[in-house]
Amino acid sequence: MLAAAAGERTKVRTDAIERHALAHDASHFLLLPQAVVAPRDADEVGRLMRASAAAGVPLTLRSGGTSLSGQAGTDGVLLDVRRHFGAIEVLDDGARVRVQPGATVRQVNARLAPHGRTLGPDPASETACTIGGVVANNSSGMACGTAQNTYRTLESLVAVLPSGTVVDTAAPDADRRLAALEPELHARLLALRRRVRDNPASVATVERLFAMKNTMGYSVNAFLDFDTVPEILAHLLVGSEGTLAFIASATFATVPVRPATSSALLVFDDLYAANRALPALVATGAATLELMDATSLRVGQAFPDAPAAVRALTVDRQAALLLEYQAATAEELAQVTHDARPALDDLGLAAPVRLSTDPAVRGPLWTLRKGLYTSVAGARRSGTTALLEDVAVPVERLADTCAELAVLFDRYGYADSVIFGHAKDGNVHFMLTDRFETDDQVRRYTGFTDEMVDLVLGVGGTLKAEHGTGRVMAPFVERQYGAELYDVMRGVKDAFDPVGRLNPGVVITDDPQAHLRHIKLAPTVEAEVDRCVECGYCEPVCPSRDLTLTPRQRIALRRDVAAARAAGDDELADRLERDYRYAGVHTCAVDGMCGTACPVRINTGLLVKRLRAEQGPGPVAAAWTAAAGHWRATTSVARTAMDLTAALPAPVQPALTAVNRVARAVLGEDTVPLWSSELPAGGARRRRPAPVGEPDAVYLPACVGTMFGPAEGAGVQVSMEELCGAAGITLLVPPEIDGLCCGTPWSSKGVRDGYEAMRRRVLPVIDRATDGGRLPVVCDASSCTEGFRHLLADDPDLHVEVVDAVAFVARRVLPVLREHPRLASLVLHPTCSSVQLGLGEDLLAVGRAVAEEVTVPQDWGCCAFAGDRGMLHPELTASATRREAAQVAALGADAHASCNRTCELGMTRATGRTYRHVLELLAEQVRATPPTADPTRPDHS
Repeated sequence: MLAAAAGERTKVRTDAIERHALAHDASHFLLLPQAVVAPRDADEVGRLMRASAAAGVPLTLRSGGTSLSGQAGTDGVLLDVRRHFGAIEVLDDGARVRVQPGATVRQVNARLAPHGRTLGPDPASETACTIGGVVANNSSGMACGTAQNTYRTLESLVAVLPSGTVVDTAAPDADRRLAALEPELHARLLALRRRVRDNPASVATVERLFAMKNTMGYSVNAFLDFDTVPEILAHLLVGSEGTLAFIASATFATVPVRPATSSALLVFDDLYAANRALPALVATGAATLELMDATSLRVGQAFPDAPAAVRALTVDRQAALLLEYQAATAEELAQVTHDARPALDDLGLAAPVRLSTDPAVRGPLWTLRKGLYTSVAGARRSGTTALLEDVAVPVERLADTCAELAVLFDRYGYADSVIFGHAKDGNVHFMLTDRFETDDQVRRYTGFTDEMVDLVLGVGGTLKAEHGTGRVMAPFVERQYGAELYDVMRGVKDAFDPVGRLNPGVVITDDPQAHLRHIKLAPTVEAEVDRCVECGYCEPVCPSRDLTLTPRQRIALRRDVAAARAAGDDELADRLERDYRYAGVHTCAVDGMCGTACPVRINTGLLVKRLRAEQGPGPVAAAWTAAAGHWRATTSVARTAMDLTAALPAPVQPALTAVNRVARAVLGEDTVPLWSSELPAGGARRRRPAPVGEPDAVYLPACVGTMFGPAEGAGVQVSMEELCGAAGITLLVPPEIDGLCCGTPWSSKGVRDGYEAMRRRVLPVIDRATDGGRLPVVCDASSCTEGFRHLLADDPDLHVEVVDAVAFVARRVLPVLREHPRLASLVLHPTCSSVQLGLGEDLLAVGRAVAEEVTVPQDWGCCAFAGDRGMLHPELTASATRREAAQVAALGADAHASCNRTCELGMTRATGRTYRHVLELLAEQVRATPPTADPTRPDHS
């Protein structure tokens, strides 16, 4: 039935690996779906809704998987509405924006940034959370409060009702159409509106609870705030957590960016003192007041880039508030902070409050705060589950509430608990860690929850401020709202979803113990796996996310295999491991970008490299190890092979392709690369005569330039030498260069012996060439620069600065480069290695020396060519570059560049445009100008 409802190109997946991979989200619940479908449009979603309802099977919608309350899991049909719903349309010069549910908040804000606008909601998970979840959970965040949250900034939406009806609430005839197509729903919403408005007690409760952050239950404030059925419907869907309809797109009113900021970390003696200071600080007009308790600060001190103010603390019982003022202009900010100064001076802190406008101060503070939950959870004991709650109370009651929470933590033995959150709004998060498995553990959690509910409701608070009701608080909705409003909410659910098949058990439930069921248990597996909290922050940067698995899913499946083994289900474990080889190991680019996005710095690529080392065929590893000892000959053979294939006449190429495919079928697709006609001929040897003068740097041209020649011209090595020559810089290329490599091919394939063999060969050469580290090493491929850094880091006695050629030229050559013409436009493709090396500004600087207009596509990402990975599995590069390639085609630039040869190959294949090293383009522009000007004169253009 589902297959018939799905479109021709859509697969209904029932294989174990797909179901287990998508079962995991950021919450502490785990349900295994019966089937997974990734629909391609709203009509298809409607058909699937009708089909599942007819079959009596629950259906749940899932997008980013960052929700924390259990609203994105099911044991029925799971619809992945991230993959094919990522469109973003900026309207009215950025004043409005229309977005599909699969786009992340960060992606939307990147599109709005040129217009000086941003979304109102500003959740800490903005890198990974998607608009579908933002609307479904009524997301808010750190600065928006209730005035600019999702509910308040939503203008309209397109929704697919459980019946399959598609409703555009902005359409002029929306009310008439709803009345005609859904007469019962239309009538019941009007009746519920009258029921709420006519009951003074209901009105008072709604106004009190929704004056604060509140995502508990349905947004019944819509019955007071709006008059027409389309407006009421749209705002009831905000915070409905996928239980009423599918939100196919949402249109928001945006808010102005306030670029002028001033920040400070205020450290108090304890949590109570920090909370007692809140009313006075709120009165100063603070944009944010982020609370961090002592445990938060201790965890923050372990951050690689921990703020200096946090590192300097000797943490005992202290608590801190991250204070920030925001304004449209520097002048406005100066007035705000001037007016706030008396209140800040009256705080009586151990040190004066020093507000800073320096991004270098602000950045680490916000990195700490945004990664706090995942970092604290990542520091939990192995084998335990992290459970995060969030509540809101009136600000003046927050100090006493936090003090009472601490008493409950002690009473129920939750020694590792932590409190942090958006104190300006009276909204705090607290985390419990335990196994939640034995009867005693469940009894403790039950007792704690019951007392916590009494505490929060007793001070007039809400049990869910911004994370949604989900499963975790569904049993307590009636206690918060009372029988009358809870019956209204049941009426809302019944009006939209009369058969009750859309995400049942979420928001509304008949099960008083729903919060105790399906709790995720985390088996101890391995270090990389055990620290992961499945937050999903890694997923948007993963190149295989739309093809096979994401880093979170690779880790989750390792857990599921371990759990299956422990349960004696070897058949399931074997099946998962078999399918994991391709999905988890072969199609991982091991680019390390997941580690840059992960708050606890888990680089899943390192896990995959280890698995490749353990699982790789012995003969293949032996061949690669042998190649390390004969690298000059190996690269020469590769160069010759590329020359021969490039010279083949077109009629012969199909025969070569056929033979190539047979070899892949026999020897394995992860062993034999797939040749394609756009690949270039081989390159030139790297060796150069010894320099005449004293060298300024040791130059290690990448061996990939020998195997794959340039698309045009003489290549990056000649270009680098010309540019340095024009700047009067002397380069030394070691005579042994043709036999050297950075080690990345062996590292990425998990061939440890080969890596060690190359390391033993390279280190003595670098030691001699650099005069024991006196000279820097320069490399012209960003992945190889990163590889040399890792290679040298293994030797504690050799301290050598390794610089990428792009950075070297930006800092040493550009300041003295003569005037030269520029192209009109250039598209740049940063690489994963250039990001990890911090080359962003240098790459842009060189790009601006090439062209007047330089663009980095907003949908840039790792191309996943990854050495030979894009030749072994071309489908990986095709999937990884799909969005970026579409943007590149629309830009129509004069030239296209990157800073790594294999990435240039990958992007050339993906876009049909020729990508070259940015230094090649710069050298061409300089070469086009006769050297008549003073070469030492800086270029100020």
